[in-house]
Amino acid sequence: MTTPATPHTLSRPLDTPETVGLVIIGDEILSGKRADKHLAKGIELLQARGLQLGYADYVGDVPQRITATLARALASGDLVFSCGGIGATPDDHTRQCAARAAGLPLALHPEAEALIRERMQDTAREQGVAYEPDRADNVHRLNMGVFPEGARIIPNPFNKIPGFSLGHVHFLPGFPVMAWPMMAWVLDTHYPHLFQRHAQVEKSVTVMGSMEATLTPLMEDIERQFNPVRVFSLPSVDHPAYGRHIELGVKGPPATVDAAYAALLAGLTAFGVSLGPELVR
Repeated sequence: MTTPATPHTLSRPLDTPETVGLVIIGDEILSGKRADKHLAKGIELLQARGLQLGYADYVGDVPQRITATLARALASGDLVFSCGGIGATPDDHTRQCAARAAGLPLALHPEAEALIRERMQDTAREQGVAYEPDRADNVHRLNMGVFPEGARIIPNPFNKIPGFSLGHVHFLPGFPVMAWPMMAWVLDTHYPHLFQRHAQVEKSVTVMGSMEATLTPLMEDIERQFNPVRVFSLPSVDHPAYGRHIELGVKGPPATVDAAYAALLAGLTAFGVSLGPELVR
């Protein structure tokens, strides 16, 4: 059973999240009919602002799973972007699931209604036909503005059909051409105070002639000494130039990474390994 987010969770000020998450919704992604592009672009948009993605969830078009995933997001206090499922066709469940997860009723958002009506008028004008607000398909389109009560609008520069926000969770369309500028708008409008605060640096070296298990005690020691720095190990078995090797490195706040990396290099000398190129990201 999904526990709804409390009103307190939804009313937290927009200045507290420490972690950024991404939720990608849609059977078409999980079936392979469409390749997900949101993960790579989300990472790019965050890194350009000195932020880092903490996790990503992929969910098919199953309302119970969507609701559970969104309930976790709402309760977490994390900054989360949810992409997909906010349309008004039978396979679009995100708006309804967000309301259930938050324990809120659905209602036609007045600003969203105005924007959708404006879009319908634009379309009629482009097609050279009269705008008929009471026509069945136009009335149905207003469902795209039915959001959980109290939601905030996210403007859509592509076609004016908005997304919405609840607390730190921001709901975007699945279409990249819409979602990506909307994600950038949310970051630049609500979270500029977070930019660079959590910036991380990575420093690594190519290690040849050793196994991960052999180097694990050194990795653990580096993490103990230089918290919150984290050690990463990326083994490769068939590199065209280096053959079997490990990219071994540290990542974390710039002020701490330099010392941790120096300790890592010093520790590697005791293992008699060969070192290759060093990388800084």
